[in-house]
Amino acid sequence: MYIFSKSSMSTRKKLLATAAAALISGGGIGSALIYKYWFDLVPPAGLVINWFRTIGQAPGTLATETASSSAPVSAHADSTVTEALLKPDTLVTETAQETASPGATPETTEDWPSYNKTLTSQRFSSMTQINTTNVKNLKVQCTYDTKEYTSFETGPLMVDGALIGTTEHDIFSLNPANCHENWRTHEEFPAALLRVNRGAAYADGMLYRGTSHGDVIAYDFKTGKRLWTTNIGNGAAGESVPAAPIVWGGRVYIGNAGGDVKGVKGRMYALDAKTGHIIWEFYMVPREPNDPTRGPQGKTPLDLSTWKNPPGMPITGGGTWTSYSLDPDTGELYIPGGNPAPDYVTATREGKNLFSDSIVVLDAATGEYKRHYELSKKDWHDWDASNPPVLLQTRNGRKLLAVAPKNGYLYGFDIATGGLLYKTPATRIENADAPFEVGKTVHFCPGSVGGDEWNSPGYDPRTNLVMVGEVEWCGSVTAQSDAQLKKVSPGEPWSGMDTHNPYHMFSAPDSAGQWAGWLSGIDADTGAWKWRVKTNYPIQSGITPTAGGLTFFGDMGGYFYALDSETGKKLWGQKIDGAIGGGVITYTFDGSQKIAVATGFTSILWPTVPTTGKIVILGL
Repeated sequence: MYIFSKSSMSTRKKLLATAAAALISGGGIGSALIYKYWFDLVPPAGLVINWFRTIGQAPGTLATETASSSAPVSAHADSTVTEALLKPDTLVTETAQETASPGATPETTEDWPSYNKTLTSQRFSSMTQINTTNVKNLKVQCTYDTKEYTSFETGPLMVDGALIGTTEHDIFSLNPANCHENWRTHEEFPAALLRVNRGAAYADGMLYRGTSHGDVIAYDFKTGKRLWTTNIGNGAAGESVPAAPIVWGGRVYIGNAGGDVKGVKGRMYALDAKTGHIIWEFYMVPREPNDPTRGPQGKTPLDLSTWKNPPGMPITGGGTWTSYSLDPDTGELYIPGGNPAPDYVTATREGKNLFSDSIVVLDAATGEYKRHYELSKKDWHDWDASNPPVLLQTRNGRKLLAVAPKNGYLYGFDIATGGLLYKTPATRIENADAPFEVGKTVHFCPGSVGGDEWNSPGYDPRTNLVMVGEVEWCGSVTAQSDAQLKKVSPGEPWSGMDTHNPYHMFSAPDSAGQWAGWLSGIDADTGAWKWRVKTNYPIQSGITPTAGGLTFFGDMGGYFYALDSETGKKLWGQKIDGAIGGGVITYTFDGSQKIAVATGFTSILWPTVPTTGKIVILGL
């Protein structure tokens, strides 16, 4: 059953039936109904559409390519050099290989206590119990069904003997060996368009999560009892809090999303972990006179001169919607900032549009601006700095920031100097420099739902490889005029896409048969790829390398894989359920290594087989 507020469930069921009939009998009638009842009809009607679009879905395929040389990629690489770089005809299908795995004896216990395991977002596990020799015996051991059709993107946590997950409205605790539910707490608020939450954070016996209504909520870890609630966003104005928070130094770090909605500005917050009190607030784009103040302001260099918007065009964008990284040694917080809006029209937002599409570094204690790394400059493609950067020390001893935004590249920055070391293409990139114009349709890659989305790369210190999962899916945009943009009311979607199709409001993607996924093992020192695999479904899951010589990931066809981290060769693969768009974690419980996968991603933006969100646990 789809999650809606209980007060209007019967009405919405009727609307769903009406929409389904209209969509089947006549597209024009269906579109008119959807526009009239936008938030009621778009998600359930999309569910019906996806049932038809995925009939006869192809089985999963995976092919591996190994680099013929290790020449480094220029830090000044231009997008034009990547035209048709990643071609399917250069790939060779690999067979499974069984080799002994290097590594130390596994620890007796290992948890996964944060969204990306560590605050530095490396996602590496030191466990070796499941390795290249025995992974062929991997099996699904149990499944927990949330019984919700939802954009299931939760990054599960494993801590203190319990597995923690979230949906848009719920947070739950599971037995990590048998999937039995310990407790589940439901929150009642109006559902958002995308029905998404990316996970919880844990510290000192408490759990924390955001909501699509703009709240941050704390719970008792053992019972699921709500302890406090703090509001940081206006849900009625299109602001939401889907990101997975992180916790450090007695503070919860989390921000608001909604940067594609007219007038919404991204902000970052530090909350007192015990009370929920707002310690500081930082605007990711310049504040305007009527913008609210919810707490003490972090010191910022931003002013209105970096945007120069005309009247009637409010500064919009810079939302944070995935999670964050933090360097405990320096006390610096790293925040991925979302796109500027309107997404596809730059004439309404002259200037540099800071700090959209940037990694912003703040003093974690005070919220004071330190520096930023600008990725997609003057963005007109909806190419957010989408996921938390990986903070690591390379084999050569360099402190590196590795980040993969939606524009299709992996960037390597020297943290000591701030200099860009390399910019490596990791998916298909085409027509990236073509301007968007009113009345002209432009096709480009990656599209607005391509590149690296909400899950970060992983880093394997054994191989010195950054493992980057990417979406190859192009799209087309026709830009709106100034008059059309001004007609949009504050609080409404504001992409700048000229269309009458409600499902193309954020661009018209290519058909599902023209998509793919890439996973590349890229040298952290040079930016050169050592190997890469291509799947026939996009890769959006968490990427998890281990000391057992394996890298685990899943694709949007529901296929879960284990690769040899040294070579990229497939050692194990199986369809385990629906689309895998959430976390992939590994942990030990009662002396056994397990893998937990969030599967069953169902979204209006992705033509995947509709199914309920599930946690699948695998082991030997």
